Amino acid sequence: MRKCMKKALFAVCAAILLIQVGCAGTNAPSAGPSAPSASPSATKTETTAASSAPTKQEDAPAQTPVRDSIIVAMESEPPTLHPFDHKAVTASFMNKLTYSYLFEANPETLDPEMLLVKEYSNTSETEWIFTIHDNVLFHNGDKMTAQDVVASMDYAKTYPTAKDYTSFWSDVCVVDEYSFKVTTEGPFAFVLNNLCNIRVLPKGLIDADHDFHTNPIGSGPYKFVKQTLGDSIEFVKFDDYFREGHPPTITNMLWRIIPESSSRTIALEAGEVDLVIEVDTVSLDRLKASEAIETTTVRGTRVNFLAMNGEVAPFDNQLFRKAVNSAINKEAIIAIALDGEGYVALSQTPSVFGGTNTENADDYDLDAAKQYLAQSGVDTSTLSIPCIVSTDTARRAAEVLQSNLGDLGITLTIDSMDYATYLSAIMGGNYTVAVSGYTASDYNYFTTGLFHSRSLNSANLARVNDEQIDEYIELGRTQIDESLRIDTYNKLSAYLNDLTPFAPLYESVVTRAFNKDLGGIVVGATGAIRFEDVYWIN
Repeated sequence: MRKCMKKALFAVCAAILLIQVGCAGTNAPSAGPSAPSASPSATKTETTAASSAPTKQEDAPAQTPVRDSIIVAMESEPPTLHPFDHKAVTASFMNKLTYSYLFEANPETLDPEMLLVKEYSNTSETEWIFTIHDNVLFHNGDKMTAQDVVASMDYAKTYPTAKDYTSFWSDVCVVDEYSFKVTTEGPFAFVLNNLCNIRVLPKGLIDADHDFHTNPIGSGPYKFVKQTLGDSIEFVKFDDYFREGHPPTITNMLWRIIPESSSRTIALEAGEVDLVIEVDTVSLDRLKASEAIETTTVRGTRVNFLAMNGEVAPFDNQLFRKAVNSAINKEAIIAIALDGEGYVALSQTPSVFGGTNTENADDYDLDAAKQYLAQSGVDTSTLSIPCIVSTDTARRAAEVLQSNLGDLGITLTIDSMDYATYLSAIMGGNYTVAVSGYTASDYNYFTTGLFHSRSLNSANLARVNDEQIDEYIELGRTQIDESLRIDTYNKLSAYLNDLTPFAPLYESVVTRAFNKDLGGIVVGATGAIRFEDVYWIN
């Protein structure tokens, strides 16, 4: 996949491993004084909390750190703090702080690694026995057992947004105090990957119908303190975090909501925040030149696209969708919306995954777009299409789309909305087109989340309900032989490219900018950071 317009970005993306979202893909703050609101006019509502490990982290300084807090800036407020009831990357950031997972994806390789699980065995092609660590405490003081794991897996299965990683087991049961058994209906290649998404909650709180949306209680490295809607979320380190070699060293963490990209940059330069999640690409060269700031960039697993609602005319017409896709100058979008920091996307699935190809994919070709349009029979003379966006970058991309589709006689209007409203619209099918994207840690999770019929009213934004797609995905899940699985995925990729449920725009790079005195920051291809490993150098 060729890079668009700008200097070479160093790429680090792993090949596909067995399924699961970035044990992640898509989508926190301090115990000191609350930072000023990024949006003075925003309404603030406070919610307060009720009362074998992977590689050892980089050694933090032996002496007491000079600084004991960190402020992180993010673009959009998470729609919930719930562990399962979302498909938002922003909510996933919060989940990784407050919850521990059975497995997690290695940030750099995307391999599933044991986290809560300390050992496991595959006793047959359909049965797995897992044993968790016996020293895990929840934030409320309860000790974790296999009962909590089974209750959490049953609980996760009740949420439509979790179907893509909870549908693989036919049964889960307790074996003994710290062991549980998972049974699948047949061979399944992605058991460990899917368990990267299972956050474990206290069974007692599940049974008591605890409100995990506003008061997350898990066993993660940080405990929830308070949320001020429209402004910030606060956390404090969990002193009893179980993971050997990874004790959090920064006590107080504050995540500030700063929607304006330039404001995030200014706040970092002024020392008002210590780390920026969504870096303004327009300001990236300036940040790289700063002696007080470090930046890190890796090639990501996210594909960004024009989501087209296939249940809404004229996007229920495949030839019209192909006309729209062919009319889009993707290099122009990368240049204008991203300042060159991205890669042209042609396929419906990420190029970093084995099984992705560009067979049947349409590149920018206005003549071909006009031919598709003529064949579609759609009259564009009075056609006006509303496009929803939720970020500055998406709005800039939509402005290029507006010009491109104008070449086909199509009027595109742009409607910016807050992230929670935007998510509700696209996941519920209450939209026509939207600039969106999706990230995952492997091909199976990506295609299951975006294209499988069971993901309707979740991440299946195009409202695809296609038996052939479902068959390819289900077959790939059962193929333990990787060569056979990749062959299936290549067929699926070609089929999706021809169907064109989305108009792929670009594949993202993951960039983070932070205070140069922060150590231990390792950014993975899915954008995840292990904040328990982050510390102050000075």
